[in-house]
Amino acid sequence: MKLIVDTQAATITRETNGEESTTPLYSRDAFEWLAEQWLKVGWACQYYHSFAWLGVPVMQLPEDLLRVQEVVYRLRPTVIIETGVAYGGSLIFYASLLKLTGGRLVIGVDVTVLEESRRVLQQHELWPFISLVEGHSVDPEVLARVRSQIDSSDRVLVVLDSCHEKRHVLAELEAYHACVTPGSYIVATDGIMRDLADVPGGAPEWLFDNPAAAALEFAAAHPAFVLEPPSWTFNMSALDKPVTYWPQAWLRHRG
Repeated sequence: MKLIVDTQAATITRETNGEESTTPLYSRDAFEWLAEQWLKVGWACQYYHSFAWLGVPVMQLPEDLLRVQEVVYRLRPTVIIETGVAYGGSLIFYASLLKLTGGRLVIGVDVTVLEESRRVLQQHELWPFISLVEGHSVDPEVLARVRSQIDSSDRVLVVLDSCHEKRHVLAELEAYHACVTPGSYIVATDGIMRDLADVPGGAPEWLFDNPAAAALEFAAAHPAFVLEPPSWTFNMSALDKPVTYWPQAWLRHRG
C-alpha cells in the first residue's frame, strides 16, 4: 500500500493493489488511513513504552487504557484478572479504577513475576488491591489459585496480555472464560500483531498467529460469547472506529 499526503491540495491518496482512491485530507477516511499507519510506526518506535501510570511503567497504548476505563466505570467489576504482569503498570491502572468504583481486587498472573516489579508493586499505595499469582496461566493449579480469590457475588472482567501466540491465547480463553460475569468481557489484547507482519520487529506468521485469530475461533465455538467492541461512552466526533492495539479483542458474555 502507498499513501500520498498532499498538504497543499489537502488530499490524501491511497494506492492498494494497483487501485487508487483519493479523499480530503481533513476527513474521517483520511484519519483512519493515517491512524492505521501511525499505529504501525508507533509500535516499531515503541511509543507505548513511554508511559507510566501512578509512577509505574504501563506498556499499553493510551487510547486502549482510556477505552478500558470507560468499560470499568460502566460495568464496575469488583475483580479484574490480568494475565501478564511485566512492570506492573497495568495492575496499578486497574487497581486505581477499582478503588474509585468500589471494586476490591486485581489478580495478576504471570509465569515469572520480576523481582523488581514485585518490589515496586508491594511498595505502592495500591498494593492492598493487588494479588500476584506466579505460574503458567493455564496450569490447573494456577487457575485454581485465581478462582479461590473470586466470590460468587463478584463481577469479573478478564484481560489476557501474556504470550500472544494464537494457541496460547485460545488456551487462556478456554481457561478463564468461565470466570467472566454475564454482561462483562474477556479481552484478548494485542490483535494488532496481525497488522505488524511487515513492520520491522514483526514476523510473517503474525498474519495468522495472533490474538485476534484466537478470539474469532473462540467466539465461533462458544455462542455464549460474542465478539463485540464496547460502545463509546461519549462521541461527538465523526469517527466510529477506535485507534487501538486491541482489534477484535472484546468478547462479551451474553449472559
